[in-house]
Amino acid sequence: MTASAPQQPGSPGTLKAVAILPARLDSTRLERKMLLCETGSFLFEHSARNVLASGAVSQVLVATDSEEILAAARSVGLPAALTRADHKSGTDRVFEALTGLEETGAGPFDVVLNVQADEPDVAALDLRQLVAAFEDPAVELATLCVALDNSEEAAQPSRVLVVRDEQGDALYFSRARIPDASHARGKAQGTWLRHIGVYAFRPAALARFCGLAEGRLERLENLEQLRWLEAGGRLRVLDASHAPSGIDTAADYSAFVARMAAAQPPART
Repeated sequence: MTASAPQQPGSPGTLKAVAILPARLDSTRLERKMLLCETGSFLFEHSARNVLASGAVSQVLVATDSEEILAAARSVGLPAALTRADHKSGTDRVFEALTGLEETGAGPFDVVLNVQADEPDVAALDLRQLVAAFEDPAVELATLCVALDNSEEAAQPSRVLVVRDEQGDALYFSRARIPDASHARGKAQGTWLRHIGVYAFRPAALARFCGLAEGRLERLENLEQLRWLEAGGRLRVLDASHAPSGIDTAADYSAFVARMAAAQPPART
């Protein structure tokens, strides 16, 4: 069973979409972060409920490699599926979970959203526009980006940049500062586009993606989306309204807890 929500204004009503949130227990920079619960809710729970509340999808499913996360999800009423522990990427985990979901009789789905379970504040508008992009039959994959004007930030390897063609499809993703603006005159306003790692797939495209061998560019950049581009696929890149703050470190989580506390209405006296 999957959690469901009513349609929200602006939702693409003709498309049936599901969001699958890959949630690994192990984490390099923040141990067992998915099970952190200082706000009173698990981190993955915040992410799942945020997606569900957006109105972009009719269902959500947490896909995990951990019995602990599986039990935690069920304890708070969130559907979850246990997947293999040896997946190399979250996309592979999403595909396994989708296959299992379809075997239960759910679907068929027009769109599958892959939202990392450590991304609790992806904007509702951006999730809805990702799904709506598939009203265009030419779109098989879609993702998000935001403009970035800071040259120093653009040069950080932790920031993945993307360049697009005139139709809005990705030409390339890189951890390098692309395009190279060293020959540009004056301020390089809006020169760079920072990639936001939220993806949407047609189910058939997700199956093809996961069936592709790892590409040379993917290995060099450590960016799995390059596998699709190197194989000749098209990937629509949409402008996001908001750059979400993913939770990678203890400092990130502390800032998130503080934001959640500040958003709570004051107690009545």
